[in-house]
Formats: sequence, structure tokens, C-alpha cells
Amino acid sequence: MDRTLAADLARLPDLLDATRRAAAEALATLDERAVVPPAPKPRDPEPLPEQGRGTHSALAAFRERWEPRLSASAGPRYLGFVTGGATPAALAGDWLTAAHDQNSNSSMDGAGQDLERETVGWLRELFGLSDDHTGTFVSGATMSNTTGLAIAREWLGERLGVSPAEEGAAALGPVRVLSGAPHSSIAKALSFLGLGRSSLVRVPTLPGREAVDPAALDRALADTPGPAVVVANAGTVNTVDFDDLPAIAALRPRRDFWLHTDAAFGAFAALSPDHAHLAAGLDASDSVCVDLHKWLNVPYDSAVQFTRRRDLQARVFQNAAAYLGPLGEHPDLVHLTPENSHRLRALAAWFTLRAYGRQGHREIVERNIAGARALGAALEEDPAFTLLAPVRLNVVCFTLADDPDPARLTALREAVSAEVFVTPTVHGGTAGLRAAFSNWRTTQADVRRAARALRTAAREIA
Repeated sequence: MDRTLAADLARLPDLLDATRRAAAEALATLDERAVVPPAPKPRDPEPLPEQGRGTHSALAAFRERWEPRLSASAGPRYLGFVTGGATPAALAGDWLTAAHDQNSNSSMDGAGQDLERETVGWLRELFGLSDDHTGTFVSGATMSNTTGLAIAREWLGERLGVSPAEEGAAALGPVRVLSGAPHSSIAKALSFLGLGRSSLVRVPTLPGREAVDPAALDRALADTPGPAVVVANAGTVNTVDFDDLPAIAALRPRRDFWLHTDAAFGAFAALSPDHAHLAAGLDASDSVCVDLHKWLNVPYDSAVQFTRRRDLQARVFQNAAAYLGPLGEHPDLVHLTPENSHRLRALAAWFTLRAYGRQGHREIVERNIAGARALGAALEEDPAFTLLAPVRLNVVCFTLADDPDPARLTALREAVSAEVFVTPTVHGGTAGLRAAFSNWRTTQADVRRAARALRTAAREIA
């Protein structure tokens, strides 16, 4: 064994303790650190060491060279994208995931698969899905949407008497995928799956909304030759608008379509009694996307996909090799997603669900919703700002009241980046900014701090 590697093995407990101290210090200083540090002058990459100096040296180099440049994305005022943090239990689970280093795809070493199936069962219950849905962990919402649409592609083939998994997507002929306000990952998935971005057909939405117009969807389906795919939204990115899932499902007796619902973070509305109606009808979906490194607050990367047609899922993703488990009635996870290598992502989710239960995660969801409403109210009262949409759940979509051009919004965003991070958007043709609340640490004090920074920066820009 390499001498440096052997020395690190001999003192592994000390190295892990040093790493623990570094992690604890980073998390303890989240409140004082800039949410997004100022961009430093570019550095030339260092050359690969010919001979290493061990983990202590690497840790010191990381803390000097890279840690000061990292954003405080684990913290309470990182409101860009839709980014959760990592609850204490989720962090513990993720550390143990690395320590045990399982490839949980095979029944030859079944504990990982059993743990994942138990966790999926908890999540299914959390989101109000029936036992008809089976689920598997994937890396994020994009891969979850891709997996769901891959199963939908095979369903189209089933309806047409062909198998795209065997014959290729061309065997389907022209395909129509209908959606009101699809996430950008839907077009990416269609490109990846060989269906093409041009197969995505935008259906009119309700006036002033991002929710699809069910009557317009009905007409679009009537104009579609053969079966189609409908991508519904349970929480759009800009305004957290929800399609009327029961109304869409009610079209099924007259229209032939697969219903895929992108509920990346909107599914968590089911945890709140006051907002559960928004996710009503989710169980009617043929496939569902939920992103867990958003509102479940587990570390990147983690998501889950659900489907009613595991048989079609296995037909798409089956992988034949002597060292892989059989398909059977309960196929190994290797046969259910694009990934052959599949880290035990479920462990972090298992830990946080086991530690805090439904009630603990409901409290996070409801506190975040209250935070978004408080920020929305603060900005609405300020003449410098205009809300681009009502605060329906956990996202505040806003812009400058005077001359909201992208350059001024960029200046505003950069001016507040030490205190709060928000991301740019365009809604209804108007450039704006989004503040998305999903971090378990965020409190009303953070909302006040973010609002104060935005108000101050708006006046400086003016």
C-alpha cells in the first residue's frame, strides 16, 4: 500500500474528527458568511500532485483555496432556484451513505434495496399516493421526469403495437406531448429520449395563470391523432401554480393519454392541511416526479419517481448480465432507472423521515410558506417593487416597479448577494426575480433581513 495512504488508514479516526470539526465550523458560521461571496480573480488550476501529502494536507488546502469561495447554499437566505438544505438527520444519513459506500441496485446485497423500498413507501404515504404506485430513487427532478417520460414512451408503443425500447423511438411516428407551462427539464428529457423538443406542444393556460386550461387541453387532445402524453404541473417554477389534476384525469374516458405530473416540490403541499387541496388528484397520475433535495431537505443529489406501470418501466430499463439480478415480479433497482450505479441515496431520506416524521416536515413546509407570504407582503408594501404573481405557496415572483429591465435586476441581485440569493426569471414577458423558500433553517428573522437588503438595494439602484 502507498505509504501516505497507509498512514491515513492508521489515523482514520483522527482524520474523520478533523473533517467533522471543519464541517461543524462551516455550518456554525452560515449566518455570518456572505450568501454568495464576491467573485474572486480567476486562479490558474494547480497541477496534479505527483506525490500526495495525505488527507490533512488536502483538507487544509481545501479550506484555504476553495471553502471561502463556496456559497452558503445550506443556509436560510439562499432563496435561489428551489434549494433545501440538509436537516441534521439527513446530514448524518448522507455521511453514513459515504461510509458504507453501497451500490444498492442488486438483490445480491439486498439491504440497500430493502431500505430504499421502505423509504419509498414512507414517501408514497407522505404524498397521498396509493399502493398502485411504485417508486425508485434517482439523482434529481430532471432524471425523475426523464424516467417518467421514458415509461410514457413505452406506453405509447404499447398503444400502437410497437416497443420503442426494442425498435427505437422512430417506431412511434410523430408524438405529441401536451403541457401548459412545462419545466425546462421536460424538453431536455424529450430530446434525450429521441422524441424531440418539437414534440412538446404548449397548451393555453388560464387567464393570468400558469395552470393549464382544461378545456383547451381537451381540444388539443381531440386534435391529436392517436395516444398522447400530458405533462401536468403540481407547482410551477415561477409562481407555484397547480394544474387542476382531477379535471385533467376526468378527460380520460374520452381521451387517450398518459398523465405524467411534475410535482418536483409542489407534492409537499400535501403535508399542509391548508394547502393539501392543491395536490389533490396526484394519485391519478401514471407517473410522478418529486425532487427531494428541495423541500425534504436532504443533500444533493436526491429525487424519487413514481409510476403505476412498473412492468413498462422494467421493459425500458432492463439490463441483462449474469452478475445482475433477475427481473421477476419485484425487479432489482438496476432494471428500473438509467443508472447501473446507484448510491444509497435513500439513507439520508430515511434518516430525516425517521427522525422528524410527518409532523416535523409539515412544520418546515408551513414555516417556509409563512416566510414566502411575509416577504411577498413586505415587497408589495414597498413602492419600489411589484409582485408578478400572488404568493400561492413558497415562491415570491417579483420585479422592480420602475423600469424592470434585466440589467437593473442583475444589479439588484448582485447588490444583495451577500445577504440573500435570488434567481432571475421572466414571467408574462416581464423580467423579474424569484425567491424560493424551502430551507429548514429559514425563519421570520431571515425574511426581515432579506426584505431589508432588497429595499436598501432598490433605493441605491434608483
